Amino acid sequence: MLDIAYIRANTELVKTGMVNKGEKTTDVVDRVLEVDEKWRSLVHEIDTLRSTSNARSKEIGKLMGQGKKEEAQVIMSETATAKDTIKRLEEELGVLAQERTDLLYRIPNVPHESVPVGHTDADNVVHSTWGDPLPQEWRVPHWDLAKDHNWIDFERGVKVTGAGFPFYVGTGARLQRALINFFLNSAAERGYTELQAPYFVNEDSARGTGQIPDKEDMMYTIPRDGFFAIPTAEVPVTNFHRDEILELNELPVKYCGYTPCWRREAGSYGKDVRGLNRLHQFDKVELVKFVHPDTSYDELESLREDAELLLQALGLPYRTLLMCTGDMGFTQTKKYDLEVWSPGQQRWLEVSSCSNFESFQARRMMVRYRDEDGKPKILHTLNGSGLALPRIVSAILETYQEASGKVRIPEVLKPFLGNSDYL
Repeated sequence: MLDIAYIRANTELVKTGMVNKGEKTTDVVDRVLEVDEKWRSLVHEIDTLRSTSNARSKEIGKLMGQGKKEEAQVIMSETATAKDTIKRLEEELGVLAQERTDLLYRIPNVPHESVPVGHTDADNVVHSTWGDPLPQEWRVPHWDLAKDHNWIDFERGVKVTGAGFPFYVGTGARLQRALINFFLNSAAERGYTELQAPYFVNEDSARGTGQIPDKEDMMYTIPRDGFFAIPTAEVPVTNFHRDEILELNELPVKYCGYTPCWRREAGSYGKDVRGLNRLHQFDKVELVKFVHPDTSYDELESLREDAELLLQALGLPYRTLLMCTGDMGFTQTKKYDLEVWSPGQQRWLEVSSCSNFESFQARRMMVRYRDEDGKPKILHTLNGSGLALPRIVSAILETYQEASGKVRIPEVLKPFLGNSDYL
């Protein structure tokens, strides 16, 4: 969440950011400032009462020593009344503080000045491209290839669970495992420490990374235990250092982690959900960074490069988009999307998002670092997919297929697949 002091000093900037992100109203900003003003006024009132009461209390001993018991009793009665008043006001202060926090949770992060203003994906900017998109010609979509070779079983997935929960079979399962190992090994070579994270998180963790209140409808819940099935490894891995203080010389801290991910994807339909395009359960390797505020935008470019290198190593043509304000999430200040080319479908498919959150998540989680003077300061967090598997699998099948129907294996994956030439 944003710092209330930042909102007071940059009220119009915060409101403009909300409008540019597509928020229908900015009333919450006015409301949080109103509550904050009441809170600060009450703090001043309590401090004044406490100071006056303490000063008066010091007079009691002197008066008692002088034999002025009646005067002392009057002051004792006054201080007792003041204590009751302070207690009541402190309860009101707690209510205001909670209301202010609840309101702050509803205010989105402010887009960075370098982010293009826009409200649809048509307003996103192509940052760079790599490789030449293949024409369709004789190439078929991945779902036909997967069915012909019995690599992915969508029908049995529907029977066992429902749509969006496929089985990967034989070579299909081995390809998944090969990609996971390749992505994790590559991340380790780039300085990321691997974590094996929990697949379920509690409400504090979901709130810490901004999944709630914002994306509750996108997550599968386990009400009996108060857990959420993770929509991405970002949630448990970023919460790894919740309520902790890192040392300055530790930064940047970089983690990678493989997890399955679960997303309800309410309202998805049509061609966007065909085959592996959009699933309710999928596998992904996530990259997470905890960095010094002064370097977070340089770290974002480095994170983007880490994800792009994986696509280049796999030989998959892709483009990198700088997302506009309206096509960014609630929590991000700046985001790049990496889209791989699908020759069987003749369209771009997102396989990674690389985002800077500045202090937005860290303030919720109270993840800090000690500065040069030893004072705790809020750090910045970043994350990116490195990479999401379903559309990578589909892109490999469609890119490396031959007219005969056989599918070649990308060179970097051969060591994980018995050094074979074909799947």
